[in-house]
Amino acid sequence: QLQLVESGGGLVQPGESLKLSCAASASTLEGYTIGWFRQAPGKRREGVSCITNDGTTYYSDSVKGRAAISRDNAKNTVYLEMNTLNPDDTAKYYCAASVFAPCVVVVSPYGQPMDYWGKGTLVTVSS
Repeated sequence: QLQLVESGGGLVQPGESLKLSCAASASTLEGYTIGWFRQAPGKRREGVSCITNDGTTYYSDSVKGRAAISRDNAKNTVYLEMNTLNPDDTAKYYCAASVFAPCVVVVSPYGQPMDYWGKGTLVTVSS
């Protein structure tokens, strides 16, 4: 059973950057597609970034150009770095894993069911 733990959230000011981590325990991330999702209060969950097992990356329009996803299979960790944060980025951020999920659907408005989820890390962008 894959267990995912997010970290790196916190309170940041508009314009600042943040790097989130998604660490796997009890198993390896190798072989999985990993997606980063976020959900703000009162809003639907949104897939913002995704990385395939071979390292191909995808981004939603809402973060494209401001985010970078990467993975280190040796450390069983996936990262999401976000720059030029603004209050609209305030949300709880989750990572999730799936063997079969296509990244192009993960970051689309339609979403994609994932097999394993972390509990999330809160990001608040406020002055």
